[in-house]
Amino acid sequence: MTYKYLPHFFLDNLDNVTSGMKNNNDSSVNDFLLLGFSILGKKPTLLFVIFSLIYGTILTFNVTIMSVILLDRALHYPMYFLLFALSVSETCTTFVTIPKLLFILLTGRQSISFIGCSMQMFCFFSLSTNNCFLLVTMSYDRYAAICYPLQYQVLMEKKVCIKLVAASCLAGCYISLAICILIFRLPFCGPKEIQHFFCDISPVLNLTCTDTYLTYLVVVLLCAVVLLGTLLLISVSYAYIISAILRISSSLGRKKMFSTCASHLIVVITHFSCACFVYLRPKATSSLGQDTWISTVFVFITPLMN
Repeated sequence: MTYKYLPHFFLDNLDNVTSGMKNNNDSSVNDFLLLGFSILGKKPTLLFVIFSLIYGTILTFNVTIMSVILLDRALHYPMYFLLFALSVSETCTTFVTIPKLLFILLTGRQSISFIGCSMQMFCFFSLSTNNCFLLVTMSYDRYAAICYPLQYQVLMEKKVCIKLVAASCLAGCYISLAICILIFRLPFCGPKEIQHFFCDISPVLNLTCTDTYLTYLVVVLLCAVVLLGTLLLISVSYAYIISAILRISSSLGRKKMFSTCASHLIVVITHFSCACFVYLRPKATSSLGQDTWISTVFVFITPLMN
């Protein structure tokens, strides 16, 4: 399979999943209702204004970062290339969820088609998983720069960076496709109210009319492998980085090295703490209100940490 056929591969598989599920279940639903923040009794107009301002800020910051890196040849280095890739991925993540949320808050029209819901889940988890792998790549870049400065240009040459970013993207797509196949092959026969502002795993699984224990377990295991695996790799990288920094005799040199990693660490902490809380918490302890607000932080705040 060549790279140019990959988008068709993912879309065809998603179409087969949704079509197959509908053919096997005469009582399947055609659309869902995203209840969003109405379930928490919040004022939609106020939330629309607040979220619009935050969204505008996200787009402004990320577009500025991407433009500066793209136009300034002095920034054409691996670290900034990876930052550019992360900014693109996080901006695309916001496109998947925020415009639909703002539309719901503004118009009150909460409907989303079955295929639209499956596509939203696929795109959201593809990009979110891609972000996890990109954060690992960025931590490796910092590790190579600090621990092996003389070999840095070889370790992180342009071809290597492109391959790492492409691998992150493909891994995200395949993992997300597996999750969507597991979930959307299940029968849905009502109710159709999703207790969330986008098509997330638990709220969608709650609408199926069959036992979801095994599916939920497999999905959680996939999420655990991605989140804990990438977090472990980042932790190992930073263990070596901190060890190398502490060996620097100059306090000014140590501060400079720590400052280069600070922003990345903030993104890592925010991203993984929110994701682990929502997707790795035992189902029995999950709370609708908590999940909604934590997901809000994940969707709105993490892209601002770039």
